[in-house]
Amino acid sequence: MRVNARTAKPATTVEVGDRIEARVHGRDRIVEVVKTINARVGAPIAVDCYVDHSPPPPKRDDLTTAERERGAGRPTKRERRQLDRWRDGR
Repeated sequence: MRVNARTAKPATTVEVGDRIEARVHGRDRIVEVVKTINARVGAPIAVDCYVDHSPPPPKRDDLTTAERERGAGRPTKRERRQLDRWRDGR
């Protein structure tokens, strides 16, 4: 997680105008703080406190999956590393 392009810890305080970047569920999220909150609130109230600048999620057609041949057994360590690199987009 990054706040204003700096690595942030969980206790980092944010102010109005701060830009927060995080990777959530394999997707990049970018939000700008519009209003600060001092207590925990529900999702409907929290939505009013930030502006989402995240890129749109990829279409389901664009997502490709890696499939192994049936009966090929477990992937080797090398194959697993290649799959991890492919999933991370490196």
